[in-house]
Amino acid sequence: MSAWFLTDGGPGPDAPTVVCFPHAGGDPRTYLAWQRELPEVTVRVACAPGRAHRFAEPAPASLAELADDAAAAVGDLTGPVCLAGHSLGGLIAFEVARRLPERVRHLVVSGCAAPSLLPTEYIVWAAGLPWDEFVEATARHEGLAREIVEDPEVAELLLAALRADVRLFAGYRYRPAEPLPVAASLVNGDDDWRVGGGVLHPWEREFTSVPDYHWRAGGHFYFTDRPGAVTDVLRAALRRDPAADTANDHVEVI
Repeated sequence: MSAWFLTDGGPGPDAPTVVCFPHAGGDPRTYLAWQRELPEVTVRVACAPGRAHRFAEPAPASLAELADDAAAAVGDLTGPVCLAGHSLGGLIAFEVARRLPERVRHLVVSGCAAPSLLPTEYIVWAAGLPWDEFVEATARHEGLAREIVEDPEVAELLLAALRADVRLFAGYRYRPAEPLPVAASLVNGDDDWRVGGGVLHPWEREFTSVPDYHWRAGGHFYFTDRPGAVTDVLRAALRRDPAADTANDHVEVI
C-alpha cells in the first residue's frame, strides 16, 4: 500500500474506501479510530510527506503539489472511493476531487469556507507571524491551555506542524474551473466562527448539483466526541447515491 495512507484494518480490498484528510496540524493517526465506527468500509487516512511515518521526507512546497501527489495515490486505489476532510483537509479533499472527478463517488467537507474565498485574511495574517506571536495567537483563538504557551518545548512539539500547515494554506491560489459532477455534503458546527457570514454558499458554484448543508451543535471540532454528527449525514447521502447499489446500499464514511 502507498505510503500516503494509514489504515487500521477494514473489510477487504473490494470494499468501498473513504480517504480522510486531516485538519491543519492534525496527527493523521488520530483518524484511524474511525475504522471502528465504520466496519463496512476501509478507512484510509492521508499522510503527507513530513508527517507521522513520513517525517523524514521533504514536505510539499505547495498545496497544489500536495494535491497532485495525493490524487495520484488515490487514483491507484480500487473500488468506490469517497473523500472527506476537515478544515484544511476539506480544501485538500476538494482539490483531489478536482483532479479525479471520475473516481470520486462523494465528497464531504467539514469546517471549511468555500475555496474561492481562501485563504482567509486570518490564515494569511497567522502565517506571517513570528513564532512567539503565532503561539500566542493560536492560544488566543483556539483556546489552548497556558501550559502550552509558556513551555517552549511543548509549544514546539504541538504547534510546529500547525504552523507549517497554516503557511501551506496561506499559499493556496484558487483556480476557477468547470463545476464538479460529484455529490457533496457540507457539515459544520453552528458555533464555528470560521464558517459564518455566508462563506459556505460559494461552494455551490463548485458542483453541478447543490451540496447538502448540515449544521451540528458545537464549534470547529464539533464532531470530536460525537462522530455520528458526521457519519449519520454521510450514511444518508451515500445511500441515495445510485452508485451505492454496488455496495449493498449500505456505505458508511467519515
